[in-house]
Amino acid sequence: MTDTPRLAEGYEISVDPDRIDRERVHRWLSTEAYWALGRAREKQDRAIEGSLNFGVYESVSGEQVAYARIITDRATFAWLCDVYVDPSVRGKGIGSALVAAVREHLRPYGLRRILLATHDAHGVYAKLGFAPLEKPDQWMALYF
Repeated sequence: MTDTPRLAEGYEISVDPDRIDRERVHRWLSTEAYWALGRAREKQDRAIEGSLNFGVYESVSGEQVAYARIITDRATFAWLCDVYVDPSVRGKGIGSALVAAVREHLRPYGLRRILLATHDAHGVYAKLGFAPLEKPDQWMALYF
């Protein structure tokens, strides 16, 4: 059984792409996220447009405090990426609740797997049901 964390009171999750604070997301990722340092704003905007996006917002102010992006065909596969929680709200379980919401949103699609890559948050994702690849030697990547 995996955890199903609840979102802290005073916050809400939305998949409405019009609510995404693109400037804020770009700043977070391009200046603070090790995997996206230096990412151009144009590239980030294209990524948002081609993905299923989740935002966490303060209920009263509407200010965005977290983000996650999913690349999926909505049938067989999904890639969870660009998960970011603003430092001012870390420690409230917002990231775990966000990833759980992503998992539950994708569950009805009947996907075979959801993949992600992380340098330092294995424990967080393990609590939500993610595990290392069973046969990593079967996976390959093409790098540009």
